[in-house]
Order: sequence, then C-alpha cells, then structure tokens
Amino acid sequence: MGRAALALLAVLTAGAAQALEYRSVAEAAVLYDAPSQKASPLFVVRPGTPVEVIVTTAGWVKVRDAAGDITWIEAKALADKRTVIVTASRAEIRQKPDAAAPLLFEADKDVVLELEDAGPAGWARVRHRDGQAGYVRLNQIWGV
Repeated sequence: MGRAALALLAVLTAGAAQALEYRSVAEAAVLYDAPSQKASPLFVVRPGTPVEVIVTTAGWVKVRDAAGDITWIEAKALADKRTVIVTASRAEIRQKPDAAAPLLFEADKDVVLELEDAGPAGWARVRHRDGQAGYVRLNQIWGV
C-alpha cells in the first residue's frame, strides 16, 4: 500500500472515530446556501427538526438533514434538546428495547420524536409530543 493510500486511510479512520453531533431546530428557521442572511434562502425548517452539525463558524452552523441536504442555519436557531425523525414508513415504539415487547404506538414517516436516551445498542428511548414514551429501533429513525 502506497504512502498516499495510507495517509487517506488514516484520515478516514480518524474521521470515523469522531462522534457525530446532532441538535434540533428551536423554532421555525430559514436554511441558507451560505453562512449569511444575504445568501440565498433555500427553505424554512420546522421546529424540532433534528440536524447533524458539520461545522460551526461565527454565529452560523453548517448542517445536514435526514435527506442528506447540507445547508447553513443561524446558530441561535438551534436548541440543545435532541430529537429524532422517523425515516421508516412506520416506526414501532415498544415498551422495552426488544422486538417481542408489547407495541405502545406507531409513528409515521417524518414524525419528530424527542430523544430521551440513545441506548441500549440498536435502540433509542423516545417520547412523542403527546407524552407516550418507549423504545424504537435505530434503523427506523435518524438523528442518533
């Protein structure tokens, strides 16, 4: 393996070891194509939407959404509260982190749920805005 390949492998391995940072949108906010209010506005995102933080700079945050779109948002529009979004056509929220556990409720695609705990492995504890809480498989949501 050549030096360039080894260097690339080292960079990719270091990047994979970094934990992803997710935040949620605090209130309806405009997403831009560049870090400036003078940039082109792309669309408005609804409150609670989870986003992955890519870069933070001078009051702006470059984010990725569940669809993979990369945009800029003002840092003040983000909350520390964690949310996830259902990516499956229908997510099953269960009483315990077990596929055989009783089903508490189902959530349709694009429903936003509050993240209570990112575990145990393969599961997350979530809460619906109506107060119901339970466990959902990670492969049915995005934002963890």
